[in-house]
Amino acid sequence: MKIVLLSGGSGKRLWPLSNDSRSKQFLKVLPDATGSPESMVKRVWGQIEEAGLRRHAYIATSQPQVEMIQSQLGSEVEIIVEPERRDTFPAIALSVAYLYSVEGVGLSETVVVMPVDPYVDTSFFQKAKELERVLDHSGADLALMGVKPTFPSEKYGYIVPAEDSEPISVRDIRGELSYCKVSSFKEKPASEEAIRMMEQSALWNCGVFAFKLEFLINILIAGGYPIQYNEMLKRYAQLPKTSFDYEIVERSNRIVAMPYEGEWKDLGTWNTLTEQIRDSLIGKGMIAGTSDNTHVINELDIPITLLNLSNVVVAASPDGILVSDKDASPMIKEIMKHSDQRPMYEERRWGRYRVLDYLKYPGGTEVLTKRICVSSSQNLSYQYHQLRREVWTIISGEGEVVLNGRMFRVKAGDVLTIEKESRHSLRADTEMEIIEVQTGTQLIEEDIVRLAYDWNEILDLCTA
Repeated sequence: MKIVLLSGGSGKRLWPLSNDSRSKQFLKVLPDATGSPESMVKRVWGQIEEAGLRRHAYIATSQPQVEMIQSQLGSEVEIIVEPERRDTFPAIALSVAYLYSVEGVGLSETVVVMPVDPYVDTSFFQKAKELERVLDHSGADLALMGVKPTFPSEKYGYIVPAEDSEPISVRDIRGELSYCKVSSFKEKPASEEAIRMMEQSALWNCGVFAFKLEFLINILIAGGYPIQYNEMLKRYAQLPKTSFDYEIVERSNRIVAMPYEGEWKDLGTWNTLTEQIRDSLIGKGMIAGTSDNTHVINELDIPITLLNLSNVVVAASPDGILVSDKDASPMIKEIMKHSDQRPMYEERRWGRYRVLDYLKYPGGTEVLTKRICVSSSQNLSYQYHQLRREVWTIISGEGEVVLNGRMFRVKAGDVLTIEKESRHSLRADTEMEIIEVQTGTQLIEEDIVRLAYDWNEILDLCTA
Protein backbone atom coordinates (compact mmCIF):
# COMPACT_ATOMS: atom_id res chain seq x y z
CA MET A 1 0.00 0.00 0.00
CA LYS A 2 1.19 3.50 -0.88
CA ILE A 3 0.02 6.76 0.71
CA VAL A 4 -0.08 10.10 -1.14
CA LEU A 5 -0.51 13.16 1.07
CA LEU A 6 -1.84 16.21 -0.77
CA SER A 7 -0.22 19.46 0.37
CA GLY A 8 -1.81 22.50 -1.21
CA GLY A 9 -3.66 25.61 -0.15
CA SER A 10 -3.42 29.24 -1.13
CA GLY A 11 -2.78 30.48 2.41
CA LYS A 12 -5.84 32.75 2.62
CA ARG A 13 -7.98 31.17 5.37
CA LEU A 14 -5.41 31.72 8.13
CA TRP A 15 -4.03 35.04 6.92
CA PRO A 16 -1.80 36.80 7.97
CA LEU A 17 0.23 33.88 9.35
CA SER A 18 -0.37 31.83 6.20
CA ASN A 19 0.51 32.90 2.67
CA ASP A 20 1.20 31.34 -0.75
CA SER A 21 4.35 29.59 0.45
CA ARG A 22 3.34 28.98 4.08
CA SER A 23 -0.12 27.42 4.00
CA LYS A 24 -1.98 26.43 7.18
CA GLN A 25 -0.25 23.05 7.48
CA PHE A 26 3.10 24.75 8.13
CA LEU A 27 2.06 27.06 10.99
CA LYS A 28 3.82 26.06 14.22
CA VAL A 29 0.96 26.68 16.65
CA LEU A 30 -0.14 23.21 17.84
CA PRO A 31 1.37 21.79 21.06
CA ASP A 32 3.40 18.59 20.71
CA ALA A 33 3.79 15.96 23.45
CA THR A 34 6.24 18.21 25.34
CA GLY A 35 4.16 21.37 24.91
CA SER A 36 6.46 22.85 22.27
CA PRO A 37 4.82 24.31 19.16
CA GLU A 38 4.67 22.16 16.04
CA SER A 39 2.94 22.40 12.66
CA MET A 40 0.05 20.30 11.36
CA VAL A 41 2.29 18.65 8.75
CA LYS A 42 4.92 17.79 11.37
CA ARG A 43 2.22 16.30 13.61
CA VAL A 44 0.74 14.20 10.78
CA TRP A 45 4.18 13.02 9.61
CA GLY A 46 4.95 11.82 13.12
CA GLN A 47 1.62 9.98 13.32
CA ILE A 48 2.26 8.31 9.97
CA GLU A 49 5.58 7.07 11.32
CA GLU A 50 3.87 5.80 14.50
CA ALA A 51 1.42 3.88 12.30
CA GLY A 52 4.32 2.23 10.43
CA LEU A 53 3.51 3.94 7.13
CA ARG A 54 6.49 6.30 6.78
CA ARG A 55 8.36 4.34 4.11
CA HIS A 56 5.18 4.03 2.04
CA ALA A 57 4.30 7.76 2.13
CA TYR A 58 4.77 10.49 -0.48
CA ILE A 59 3.83 14.17 -0.41
CA ALA A 60 2.41 15.76 -3.57
CA THR A 61 2.81 19.53 -3.64
CA SER A 62 3.68 22.54 -5.77
CA GLN A 63 7.17 24.01 -6.12
CA PRO A 64 6.66 26.93 -3.67
CA GLN A 65 6.06 24.49 -0.79
CA VAL A 66 8.98 22.12 -1.41
CA GLU A 67 11.56 23.94 0.69
CA MET A 68 9.07 24.50 3.51
CA ILE A 69 8.36 20.75 3.61
CA GLN A 70 12.08 19.94 3.61
CA SER A 71 12.67 22.51 6.34
CA GLN A 72 10.06 20.95 8.63
CA LEU A 73 10.29 17.24 7.74
CA GLY A 74 13.86 16.85 6.48
CA SER A 75 15.39 16.42 3.05
CA GLU A 76 14.76 12.66 2.93
CA VAL A 77 10.99 13.01 2.55
CA GLU A 78 9.64 11.73 -0.79
CA ILE A 79 8.10 14.69 -2.65
CA ILE A 80 6.20 14.62 -5.95
CA VAL A 81 6.39 18.18 -7.32
CA GLU A 82 3.66 19.68 -9.50
CA PRO A 83 5.04 22.02 -12.23
CA GLU A 84 2.15 24.38 -11.37
CA ARG A 85 -0.91 24.44 -9.13
CA ARG A 86 -3.91 22.94 -10.90
CA ASP A 87 -6.21 21.16 -8.36
CA THR A 88 -6.46 17.67 -6.93
CA PHE A 89 -7.16 15.64 -10.09
CA PRO A 90 -3.94 16.72 -11.87
CA ALA A 91 -1.95 16.33 -8.63
CA ILE A 92 -3.19 12.76 -8.11
CA ALA A 93 -2.73 11.89 -11.80
CA LEU A 94 0.89 13.08 -11.60
CA SER A 95 1.41 11.07 -8.40
CA VAL A 96 0.01 7.94 -10.02
CA ALA A 97 2.31 8.38 -13.03
CA TYR A 98 5.25 8.78 -10.64
CA LEU A 99 4.38 5.65 -8.65
CA TYR A 100 3.86 3.63 -11.83
CA SER A 101 6.75 4.72 -14.07
CA VAL A 102 9.41 5.91 -11.59
CA GLU A 103 8.82 3.82 -8.46
CA GLY A 104 7.72 0.72 -10.38
CA VAL A 105 4.65 0.14 -8.21
CA GLY A 106 2.52 -2.77 -9.44
CA LEU A 107 -0.91 -2.24 -10.95
CA SER A 108 -2.58 -4.29 -8.19
CA GLU A 109 -1.12 -2.08 -5.46
CA THR A 110 -3.52 0.00 -3.33
CA VAL A 111 -3.02 3.77 -3.31
CA VAL A 112 -4.50 5.79 -0.44
CA VAL A 113 -4.86 9.56 -0.94
CA MET A 114 -5.50 11.99 1.90
CA PRO A 115 -4.91 15.61 2.95
CA VAL A 116 -1.63 16.41 4.65
CA ASP A 117 -3.24 18.30 7.54
CA PRO A 118 -6.12 16.51 9.34
CA TYR A 119 -6.26 16.93 13.11
CA VAL A 120 -6.65 13.31 14.23
CA ASP A 121 -5.35 10.60 16.52
CA THR A 122 -2.83 8.05 15.26
CA SER A 123 -5.73 5.57 15.13
CA PHE A 124 -6.94 7.47 12.04
CA PHE A 125 -3.92 6.23 10.06
CA GLN A 126 -4.20 2.74 11.52
CA LYS A 127 -7.80 2.72 10.25
CA ALA A 128 -6.70 3.97 6.81
CA LYS A 129 -4.67 0.76 6.43
CA GLU A 130 -7.96 -1.16 6.31
CA LEU A 131 -8.98 0.54 3.05
CA GLU A 132 -6.91 -2.06 1.20
CA ARG A 133 -8.98 -4.87 2.72
CA VAL A 134 -12.19 -3.00 1.91
CA LEU A 135 -11.17 -2.73 -1.76
CA ASP A 136 -10.20 -6.40 -1.92
CA HIS A 137 -13.40 -7.62 -0.27
CA SER A 138 -15.87 -5.31 -2.03
CA GLY A 139 -14.36 -5.28 -5.52
CA ALA A 140 -15.23 -1.54 -5.65
CA ASP A 141 -13.39 1.00 -7.78
CA LEU A 142 -13.04 3.42 -4.88
CA ALA A 143 -13.07 2.96 -1.11
CA LEU A 144 -13.61 6.08 0.99
CA MET A 145 -13.06 6.63 4.68
CA GLY A 146 -15.75 8.79 6.28
CA VAL A 147 -16.01 10.16 9.79
CA LYS A 148 -19.09 9.25 11.83
CA PRO A 149 -20.68 12.66 12.61
CA THR A 150 -21.00 13.80 16.22
CA PHE A 151 -23.26 16.75 15.38
CA PRO A 152 -25.13 18.06 12.28
CA SER A 153 -22.34 20.21 10.84
CA GLU A 154 -23.01 22.66 8.02
CA LYS A 155 -19.27 23.05 7.35
CA TYR A 156 -18.47 19.56 6.01
CA GLY A 157 -19.43 17.48 3.02
CA TYR A 158 -21.31 14.20 3.55
CA ILE A 159 -21.03 10.69 2.09
CA VAL A 160 -24.56 9.31 1.72
CA PRO A 161 -24.96 5.50 1.80
CA ALA A 162 -27.26 3.66 -0.60
CA GLU A 163 -30.80 3.39 0.79
CA ASP A 164 -31.23 -0.27 -0.12
CA SER A 165 -27.83 -1.32 1.24
CA GLU A 166 -27.22 -2.61 4.75
CA PRO A 167 -23.74 -2.16 6.27
CA ILE A 168 -21.47 -5.01 5.24
CA SER A 169 -19.39 -6.65 7.96
CA VAL A 170 -16.38 -8.90 7.43
CA ARG A 171 -14.55 -10.92 10.04
CA ASP A 172 -11.29 -12.74 9.37
CA ILE A 173 -7.94 -13.38 11.06
CA ARG A 174 -7.06 -9.68 10.67
CA GLY A 175 -10.15 -8.56 12.60
CA GLU A 176 -13.59 -7.15 11.87
CA LEU A 177 -14.29 -4.82 8.99
CA SER A 178 -17.39 -2.78 8.14
CA TYR A 179 -18.32 -0.71 5.11
CA CYS A 180 -21.34 0.39 3.08
CA LYS A 181 -22.19 1.13 -0.54
CA VAL A 182 -22.30 4.83 -1.49
CA SER A 183 -25.15 6.43 -3.40
CA SER A 184 -24.27 10.15 -3.43
CA PHE A 185 -22.46 13.10 -1.90
CA LYS A 186 -23.77 16.29 -0.34
CA GLU A 187 -21.63 19.40 0.15
CA LYS A 188 -22.23 21.56 3.26
CA PRO A 189 -25.97 21.03 3.78
CA ALA A 190 -28.22 23.20 5.93
CA SER A 191 -28.63 22.05 9.52
CA GLU A 192 -32.04 20.41 8.98
CA GLU A 193 -30.76 18.38 6.04
CA ALA A 194 -27.62 17.44 7.95
CA ILE A 195 -29.83 16.00 10.72
CA ARG A 196 -31.73 13.91 8.17
CA MET A 197 -28.50 12.61 6.66
CA MET A 198 -27.17 11.64 10.07
CA GLU A 199 -30.36 9.61 10.52
CA GLN A 200 -29.44 7.86 7.24
CA SER A 201 -25.97 7.00 8.65
CA ALA A 202 -24.23 9.49 6.37
CA LEU A 203 -20.55 10.18 7.08
CA TRP A 204 -18.46 13.34 7.01
CA ASN A 205 -16.27 13.34 3.91
CA CYS A 206 -12.73 13.77 5.21
CA GLY A 207 -11.07 13.52 1.78
CA VAL A 208 -9.56 10.06 2.25
CA PHE A 209 -10.01 7.48 -0.51
CA ALA A 210 -8.27 4.44 -1.95
CA PHE A 211 -8.07 2.72 -5.32
CA LYS A 212 -6.00 0.12 -7.08
CA LEU A 213 -3.25 1.73 -9.18
CA GLU A 214 -4.66 -0.02 -12.26
CA PHE A 215 -8.00 1.80 -11.83
CA LEU A 216 -6.56 5.27 -12.34
CA ILE A 217 -3.92 4.21 -14.86
CA ASN A 218 -6.71 2.86 -17.08
CA ILE A 219 -8.67 6.10 -16.70
CA LEU A 220 -5.62 8.14 -17.74
CA ILE A 221 -5.07 5.93 -20.78
CA ALA A 222 -8.75 6.17 -21.78
CA GLY A 223 -8.59 9.96 -21.45
CA GLY A 224 -5.51 10.21 -23.64
CA TYR A 225 -3.29 11.31 -20.77
CA PRO A 226 0.31 10.08 -20.39
CA ILE A 227 1.17 7.51 -17.75
CA GLN A 228 4.94 8.11 -17.90
CA TYR A 229 6.00 10.65 -15.29
CA ASN A 230 8.33 12.73 -17.49
CA GLU A 231 5.70 13.00 -20.22
CA MET A 232 3.06 13.89 -17.63
CA LEU A 233 5.27 16.75 -16.44
CA LYS A 234 5.53 18.12 -19.99
CA ARG A 235 1.76 17.96 -20.53
CA TYR A 236 0.70 18.91 -17.02
CA ALA A 237 -0.73 22.28 -18.06
CA GLN A 238 -3.12 20.45 -20.43
CA LEU A 239 -4.78 18.44 -17.65
CA PRO A 240 -8.21 19.74 -16.60
CA LYS A 241 -7.96 22.11 -13.65
CA THR A 242 -10.55 20.30 -11.58
CA SER A 243 -10.94 18.28 -8.40
CA PHE A 244 -10.53 14.52 -8.15
CA ASP A 245 -14.00 14.41 -6.58
CA TYR A 246 -15.59 15.96 -9.67
CA GLU A 247 -13.45 14.25 -12.32
CA ILE A 248 -13.35 10.71 -10.84
CA VAL A 249 -15.34 10.12 -7.65
CA GLU A 250 -18.69 11.57 -8.76
CA ARG A 251 -18.47 9.69 -12.08
CA SER A 252 -17.70 6.29 -10.55
CA ASN A 253 -20.46 3.76 -9.99
CA ARG A 254 -18.84 1.30 -7.61
CA ILE A 255 -17.94 3.21 -4.46
CA VAL A 256 -17.93 2.03 -0.85
CA ALA A 257 -17.21 3.87 2.39
CA MET A 258 -15.68 2.73 5.66
CA PRO A 259 -16.66 4.57 8.88
CA TYR A 260 -14.14 6.04 11.31
CA GLU A 261 -15.37 6.89 14.81
CA GLY A 262 -12.31 8.62 16.29
CA GLU A 263 -11.43 12.31 16.57
CA TRP A 264 -11.23 14.28 13.33
CA LYS A 265 -11.22 18.03 12.77
CA ASP A 266 -10.50 20.36 9.88
CA LEU A 267 -8.50 23.20 11.42
CA GLY A 268 -8.96 25.42 8.41
CA THR A 269 -10.22 28.63 10.04
CA TRP A 270 -9.11 30.71 12.99
CA ASN A 271 -12.12 29.74 15.09
CA THR A 272 -11.45 25.99 14.66
CA LEU A 273 -7.65 26.24 14.91
CA THR A 274 -7.69 28.22 18.16
CA GLU A 275 -9.76 25.44 19.77
CA GLN A 276 -6.57 23.34 19.69
CA ILE A 277 -4.07 26.04 20.70
CA ARG A 278 -3.18 25.53 24.34
CA ASP A 279 -1.85 29.01 25.13
CA SER A 280 -4.07 32.06 24.68
CA LEU A 281 -0.97 34.20 24.01
CA ILE A 282 1.80 33.20 21.61
CA GLY A 283 4.53 35.79 21.10
CA LYS A 284 5.01 39.23 22.65
CA GLY A 285 2.00 40.78 24.29
CA MET A 286 -0.55 40.75 27.09
CA ILE A 287 -4.21 39.74 27.51
CA ALA A 288 -5.90 41.48 30.44
CA GLY A 289 -9.33 42.08 31.91
CA THR A 290 -12.29 39.87 31.07
CA SER A 291 -11.17 38.28 27.81
CA ASP A 292 -12.72 34.83 27.51
CA ASN A 293 -12.02 32.52 24.57
CA THR A 294 -9.56 35.01 23.12
CA HIS A 295 -6.25 34.29 21.41
CA VAL A 296 -3.30 36.45 20.38
CA ILE A 297 -0.73 34.93 18.00
CA ASN A 298 2.05 37.43 17.39
CA GLU A 299 5.09 36.81 15.16
CA LEU A 300 6.23 40.43 15.32
CA ASP A 301 8.74 41.99 17.73
CA ILE A 302 6.14 44.64 18.64
CA PRO A 303 4.02 43.65 21.69
CA ILE A 304 0.23 43.45 21.39
CA THR A 305 -1.95 44.31 24.38
CA LEU A 306 -5.59 43.21 24.45
CA LEU A 307 -8.09 44.47 27.06
CA ASN A 308 -11.61 43.20 27.82
CA LEU A 309 -12.32 41.52 24.47
CA SER A 310 -13.86 38.05 24.40
CA ASN A 311 -14.24 35.57 21.52
CA VAL A 312 -11.59 37.40 19.53
CA VAL A 313 -8.51 36.32 17.58
CA VAL A 314 -5.60 38.68 16.93
CA ALA A 315 -2.96 37.37 14.54
CA ALA A 316 0.09 39.39 13.51
CA SER A 317 2.93 38.56 11.12
CA PRO A 318 5.15 40.45 8.66
CA ASP A 319 2.30 39.99 6.14
CA GLY A 320 -0.21 42.00 8.21
CA ILE A 321 -2.44 42.10 11.29
CA LEU A 322 -5.88 40.51 11.70
CA VAL A 323 -8.33 41.46 14.47
CA SER A 324 -11.54 39.47 14.21
CA ASP A 325 -14.46 38.07 16.11
CA LYS A 326 -13.85 34.31 15.99
CA ASP A 327 -17.21 33.50 14.43
CA ALA A 328 -16.51 36.00 11.63
CA SER A 329 -12.92 34.83 10.99
CA PRO A 330 -13.82 32.49 8.04
CA MET A 331 -14.67 35.67 6.05
CA ILE A 332 -10.94 36.38 5.66
CA LYS A 333 -10.62 33.92 2.75
CA GLU A 334 -13.14 35.85 0.66
CA ILE A 335 -11.67 39.21 1.64
CA MET A 336 -8.10 38.19 0.73
CA LYS A 337 -8.86 36.14 -2.40
CA HIS A 338 -7.76 38.91 -4.79
CA SER A 339 -4.68 39.91 -2.80
CA ASP A 340 -1.40 39.44 -4.68
CA GLN A 341 0.88 40.59 -1.86
CA ARG A 342 4.25 38.85 -1.88
CA PRO A 343 4.98 36.68 1.19
CA MET A 344 6.94 38.65 3.78
CA TYR A 345 8.10 35.56 5.69
CA GLU A 346 9.22 32.20 4.32
CA GLU A 347 10.89 29.06 5.59
CA ARG A 348 13.37 27.32 3.32
CA ARG A 349 15.32 24.06 3.45
CA TRP A 350 18.35 26.04 4.75
CA GLY A 351 16.55 28.29 7.26
CA ARG A 352 14.17 31.25 6.94
CA TYR A 353 13.90 34.90 5.99
CA ARG A 354 11.73 37.91 6.85
CA VAL A 355 11.21 41.01 4.71
CA LEU A 356 11.99 44.09 6.82
CA ASP A 357 11.38 46.88 4.32
CA TYR A 358 10.48 47.53 0.69
CA LEU A 359 10.68 50.80 -1.25
CA LYS A 360 10.07 51.71 -4.87
CA TYR A 361 11.49 55.03 -6.05
CA PRO A 362 9.95 57.25 -8.79
CA GLY A 363 12.65 56.29 -11.26
CA GLY A 364 11.73 52.61 -10.98
CA THR A 365 14.52 51.48 -8.66
CA GLU A 366 13.39 49.04 -5.97
CA VAL A 367 15.09 48.37 -2.63
CA LEU A 368 14.20 45.31 -0.54
CA THR A 369 15.71 44.55 2.87
CA LYS A 370 15.62 41.04 4.37
CA ARG A 371 16.74 39.46 7.62
CA ILE A 372 18.03 36.00 6.69
CA CYS A 373 18.77 33.15 9.09
CA VAL A 374 20.84 30.22 7.77
CA SER A 375 20.75 27.19 10.09
CA SER A 376 23.95 25.58 11.31
CA SER A 377 25.57 23.24 8.73
CA GLN A 378 23.12 24.38 6.00
CA ASN A 379 23.91 26.22 2.78
CA LEU A 380 22.25 28.39 0.19
CA SER A 381 22.19 27.16 -3.40
CA TYR A 382 24.99 28.23 -5.76
CA GLN A 383 23.16 30.89 -7.76
CA TYR A 384 23.21 34.22 -9.54
CA HIS A 385 20.75 37.03 -10.25
CA GLN A 386 20.16 38.88 -13.49
CA LEU A 387 18.07 41.78 -12.22
CA ARG A 388 19.50 42.75 -8.85
CA ARG A 389 22.57 43.63 -6.82
CA GLU A 390 22.86 42.47 -3.19
CA VAL A 391 24.75 43.69 -0.16
CA TRP A 392 25.14 41.24 2.74
CA THR A 393 25.96 42.36 6.29
CA ILE A 394 26.80 39.42 8.56
CA ILE A 395 25.33 40.21 11.99
CA SER A 396 25.96 36.90 13.78
CA GLY A 397 27.60 33.52 13.26
CA GLU A 398 30.35 32.46 10.89
CA GLY A 399 30.78 30.31 7.82
CA GLU A 400 32.12 30.13 4.28
CA VAL A 401 31.19 32.08 1.16
CA VAL A 402 31.78 31.14 -2.46
CA LEU A 403 31.82 34.12 -4.83
CA ASN A 404 32.58 33.58 -8.52
CA GLY A 405 34.53 30.41 -7.75
CA ARG A 406 36.57 31.94 -4.91
CA MET A 407 36.05 30.69 -1.34
CA PHE A 408 36.67 32.68 1.84
CA ARG A 409 35.49 32.74 5.43
CA VAL A 410 33.07 35.31 6.85
CA LYS A 411 32.01 36.29 10.38
CA ALA A 412 29.89 38.85 12.22
CA GLY A 413 30.71 42.39 11.04
CA ASP A 414 31.76 41.42 7.49
CA VAL A 415 30.06 43.13 4.54
CA LEU A 416 29.88 41.59 1.04
CA THR A 417 28.74 43.13 -2.23
CA ILE A 418 27.29 40.70 -4.79
CA GLU A 419 26.90 42.25 -8.23
CA LYS A 420 24.46 41.10 -10.92
CA GLU A 421 25.49 37.81 -12.58
CA SER A 422 27.90 37.00 -9.69
CA ARG A 423 27.78 33.31 -8.78
CA HIS A 424 27.54 32.96 -5.01
CA SER A 425 26.65 30.70 -2.09
CA LEU A 426 27.10 30.56 1.67
CA ARG A 427 27.46 27.72 4.18
CA ALA A 428 26.90 28.33 7.90
CA ASP A 429 29.26 26.67 10.39
CA THR A 430 27.11 28.08 13.18
CA GLU A 431 23.65 29.62 12.78
CA MET A 432 24.13 32.83 10.83
CA GLU A 433 22.00 35.96 10.57
CA ILE A 434 22.42 38.28 7.62
CA ILE A 435 20.88 41.59 6.63
CA GLU A 436 20.48 41.50 2.86
CA VAL A 437 19.73 44.67 0.85
CA GLN A 438 18.60 44.05 -2.73
CA THR A 439 18.67 46.84 -5.32
CA GLY A 440 17.30 46.57 -8.86
CA THR A 441 14.46 47.33 -11.23
CA GLN A 442 12.50 44.14 -10.51
CA LEU A 443 12.96 42.35 -7.18
CA ILE A 444 11.26 38.97 -7.48
CA GLU A 445 12.04 35.52 -6.08
CA GLU A 446 12.02 34.15 -9.64
CA ASP A 447 15.23 36.10 -10.36
CA ILE A 448 17.37 33.22 -9.17
CA VAL A 449 19.36 30.97 -11.51
CA ARG A 450 20.42 27.98 -9.41
CA LEU A 451 23.56 26.09 -10.48
CA ALA A 452 23.82 23.56 -7.60
CA TYR A 453 22.29 22.77 -4.19
CA ASP A 454 24.68 20.33 -2.48
CA TRP A 455 27.73 21.95 -0.87
CA ASN A 456 30.14 19.26 -2.11
CA GLU A 457 28.81 19.73 -5.63
CA ILE A 458 29.32 23.49 -5.25
CA LEU A 459 32.93 22.91 -4.18
CA ASP A 460 33.49 20.64 -7.19
CA LEU A 461 32.16 23.35 -9.52
CA CYS A 462 34.52 25.91 -7.97
CA THR A 463 37.50 23.55 -8.28
CA ALA A 464 36.64 22.90 -11.93
